[in-house]
Amino acid sequence: MKQGKLRQMFPGGNTAAGFYSYYDQIIGPDATRIFIIKGGPGTGKSTFIRKIGEEMLARGFDVEFMCSSSDNGSLTGVVIPAIRVALIDGTAPHGVEPKNPGAVDEIVHLGDFWDEAKLRAHKEEILATNRRISRLFGIAYAQLREAAVIRDELESYISVSMDFVKVNEVLRETARAIFKGAPVQHEHFPQVRRLFASAISPDGVVHHLETLLQDLKTLYVIQGPPGSGRSTFLARLVEAAVIRGLGTEVFHCAFLPREIDLFIIPDLKVAVLKEVPEVGFVPPEQLAVRRVNLEGYSQPRRLTAYAAEIAHARRRFSEALGRAVHYLHQAKLTHDYLEEFYTGAMDFARVEARRQEILNRIFRYAAENET
Repeated sequence: MKQGKLRQMFPGGNTAAGFYSYYDQIIGPDATRIFIIKGGPGTGKSTFIRKIGEEMLARGFDVEFMCSSSDNGSLTGVVIPAIRVALIDGTAPHGVEPKNPGAVDEIVHLGDFWDEAKLRAHKEEILATNRRISRLFGIAYAQLREAAVIRDELESYISVSMDFVKVNEVLRETARAIFKGAPVQHEHFPQVRRLFASAISPDGVVHHLETLLQDLKTLYVIQGPPGSGRSTFLARLVEAAVIRGLGTEVFHCAFLPREIDLFIIPDLKVAVLKEVPEVGFVPPEQLAVRRVNLEGYSQPRRLTAYAAEIAHARRRFSEALGRAVHYLHQAKLTHDYLEEFYTGAMDFARVEARRQEILNRIFRYAAENET
């Protein structure tokens, strides 16, 4: 049996606005079943989710892995699009609760399989460790807010040097190239799904862009420094796609979550990506890459007087981002320590039995989908 295709993305992120969630976008309202996995750290939620995803991949189903922005080795969700089934980590800070209990959603509580007495014996340590984790995340988010202020300063220098009349001309040309020959579809309202393609993590900026672009033909890469209009460029193209009735997958900026870093139009097999140096992505060879460099529409002489300030701001931004990653890493190490209390209190044989029960039900949903 041919293995299914894997796509990886992030439903939440560590951003300049704090923890930012698109967990409500993991699966649409037409879901067959949503299993919301509850339980403490170290109770096996990620392994539970991953094993089911890997089993469905092995059986030929395409699968989406929802990756954790705070632990590069963990998953917070799995989606099997063909049968509209999802498993989602519902613990804090994700805040996922059933919207249609029983009919669609159900809670799988791994806390049913822990020894309460063992956890109560470490109550004070658990409480203190949780406070420490919250504090470390708070410091990390403060560094990201500082970086956002510096980013605003950088944008202020660049934006005054830009010829946005010419940028708008390039935008119109790019839109014509993307949508040339594409039928306008007004018979249904287009779906727009919003997630993250990258994350600011304990190990730095990480991404799985290659898995998101694997079935596409054309990639437009929008280049330019902060303030050159890249995010607005992408936002306008998303609006143009929606007006034409084309469904899109929109992936927001891991740093400034209201900005757009990438969007995909599956029907056209086209993606538009904002080039971000911190991400460091090199497009795969199978894609036809078309680059649009907005820096070419700036007037460098306007920046000459502020060259020292720009260099200083870039250095400060890099330092603030580095401090944020440091504190996220410290939070991860502290979280690993917290997990040990729970791991030692779990009956993983019963967890595995519950996982197998859920997997068998998913097999039945798959069989029903074929009839």
